[in-house]
Amino acid sequence: MSTITIPYSPRDIFRPFHARTQRHAIVVAHRQCGKSVATINDMLRRALCSSRPHSRYAYIAPLLGQAKEVMWDYLQRYAKDVAVDVNQNELRVRLVNGASIRLHGADNPDRLRGAYLDGVVMDEFADMHSNVAGEVVRPMLASRDGWSVYIGTPKGKNAFWERLQEAKAHPQEWYSVVLPASVTGAPGFKPGELESARQSMTPEEYEQEFECSFEAAIRGAYFASELADAERTGRIRNLPVDSALPVHTAWDLGIGDPTAIWVFQVVNGLVHVIDHYENSGKALPHYADELARRPYSYEVDWLPHDARMRDPGTGRTRVETLIQLGRRPRIVPLHTKMDGINAARVTLPRCVFDRTKCAHGLEALRQYRADYDTMKKTFRDEPRHDWTSHSADAFRYLAMAWREMTGEEDKPDPIAELLKPKSIEQMIRDTFDDEAA
Repeated sequence: MSTITIPYSPRDIFRPFHARTQRHAIVVAHRQCGKSVATINDMLRRALCSSRPHSRYAYIAPLLGQAKEVMWDYLQRYAKDVAVDVNQNELRVRLVNGASIRLHGADNPDRLRGAYLDGVVMDEFADMHSNVAGEVVRPMLASRDGWSVYIGTPKGKNAFWERLQEAKAHPQEWYSVVLPASVTGAPGFKPGELESARQSMTPEEYEQEFECSFEAAIRGAYFASELADAERTGRIRNLPVDSALPVHTAWDLGIGDPTAIWVFQVVNGLVHVIDHYENSGKALPHYADELARRPYSYEVDWLPHDARMRDPGTGRTRVETLIQLGRRPRIVPLHTKMDGINAARVTLPRCVFDRTKCAHGLEALRQYRADYDTMKKTFRDEPRHDWTSHSADAFRYLAMAWREMTGEEDKPDPIAELLKPKSIEQMIRDTFDDEAA
């Protein structure tokens, strides 16, 4: 047996974390607390102590580029004396005992599927697609009795918050700790830095980023106040389907990206959003079958404008493919993304959501946001593109389409004129006319 020294000295606030005995852990910590350094060194130590042949460990960030920017230099630095192979292209380090550590992005979970893991760190879990942990990562740990660590800063009461509640309820299985700056004393910060940050940030931003508040509003979130009002007024609840009324869908069609679908009815001038579905890597027949399995009487499928583009493989548009699958597609008029976001804001006060069936979609809407430009001190014009974008885009299409179904004719509406019902034959003719043009 030999002794290996890793060039890392843990901060006192992380010593209990390193000494934990539970299989799983969650660390909620303020910005610049040192949680990423602590967790990569914890993983490195556990990997070096593993006696299993070919043990595998993964660090996962919301985006692969983010994983590389945050962790790759740290991993190389702390593993420099114990690494026998450093693969820049794969962002993988193989250690002297045969164990390997690799960086991944949650934006491409299919890259992970099929492998096994002995341990995993999921950084900024609050920014990840909520099913990556359960559907992708957890099965990878099963055959190896692998461990997991979830770290990050709050972004509202999402899957990260739910994981913290689970950890608190099962302390024998989970180590959990919340480290706000008021508790840690912000080690590593210069005197006065916290107060300077407080002065330059809104109270909500400071509470979220430095005091680990799950109650603070997500900075830049487009629909935060509308969804908070929906929750407060009881418009997010168990919602029965009105069998006397037709059911419509609004799609965001992905090829490399996921496809998201909202399922809704228009009931007495309100939009009853009764279901939601999202998946990736599937062809259109999968989504048609998935909808057919649900006990709804469908009418219109609202699609984005690019559904008229021809698939190079089949030569058909996605409109034509859906018609052949027995669906009734129609195109939402072309609009700017910000026009669609504003339409969604106007529509949300008229919406009632099924809490259970729409849970994932609602979380996507809560977290859909613009990034903040720290140099210009303003929010960027474009929404952040991440796992929330697909459900949010599908909701934009719902918002642009639903008013035609209300029968309200108070004044001429050019958008409504574009949305007037067409026969399938006319829609196909329009599609070919567009292609010819």
